[in-house]
Amino acid sequence: MGLGLLNAQNVYSYGFDTAFSTSWTLTNQSASANATTIWVKAAYTASSTSENSIFSSGVGGVPVGQAGGSNSFALVNFSSTTGTGTISNWLITPVVNVKDGDVVSFYSRKGTDGTTDYPDRLELRYSTAATTVVPSTGSTAVGSFTNVGVIVNSALAAGFVYPKTWTQYSFTITGVGNTPVPVKFGFRYFVTNGGTTGANSDIIGIDTFSVDRSNLGVNDVQATKSLLSIYPNPTTDFLNIKTEKSIGNVSVFDISGKNVNVKSDGDKIDVRSLPAGTYLINIETKDGVSTEKFIKK
Repeated sequence: MGLGLLNAQNVYSYGFDTAFSTSWTLTNQSASANATTIWVKAAYTASSTSENSIFSSGVGGVPVGQAGGSNSFALVNFSSTTGTGTISNWLITPVVNVKDGDVVSFYSRKGTDGTTDYPDRLELRYSTAATTVVPSTGSTAVGSFTNVGVIVNSALAAGFVYPKTWTQYSFTITGVGNTPVPVKFGFRYFVTNGGTTGANSDIIGIDTFSVDRSNLGVNDVQATKSLLSIYPNPTTDFLNIKTEKSIGNVSVFDISGKNVNVKSDGDKIDVRSLPAGTYLINIETKDGVSTEKFIKK
């Protein structure tokens, strides 16, 4: 189920236990793209060397996903581009029917078990299915996938901000209406200064992609939403976070994915310095990372 969503209907789920069907779209739009490097289902074999000591497999082990057992996850890595350049490697889902309030979630982690971090970044975007334009014009293009749901490590920060253990990320669909509409989601491995000789990019995996819809009554939905909410929205000066969980890291980024500097004091975020516009806020608790959208007037 999605993060914190109880009594819910599963609209769509994919555990990456099998190879991608033809309804998935894979395209590597990286600068100087390595045509043979695309998103793949893991297919490691047992080994007596340290070669497979990734994704917490241990020497000789076969790595496992967040759920589902050995090799039950998808991955992509630094060899998406040759030399040094911008990586933009896409994994686009089949059509999923969503409406406002649906919770989209997935798990991700870095594959390395090492101590040196080559920063990674992952975006989850979405597009109306009827007008989907697959990115095809290079590393900066997003096609029709202009809606940003989640960005993992938007600032490409080092120090394993992109986690080394399976961590759940989620966001709530807004702006599509109360009647389900067909959309496609795009996982975009997006790393500047990446590649075989770049300072950034290593290897990441994703697992347990899910879209869940609440079956609760109106009062119960309001109670559930109260477990984590932001207010006032829109805001002109401060944004407050309401949650029963202890807040860890909080980050804010604009709709293009650029990390923006804000001052925070516990559950109160000072957004007075931000230009008017739409922003996303990542709120980390012990249960994972939730993404909410807000408007600065």
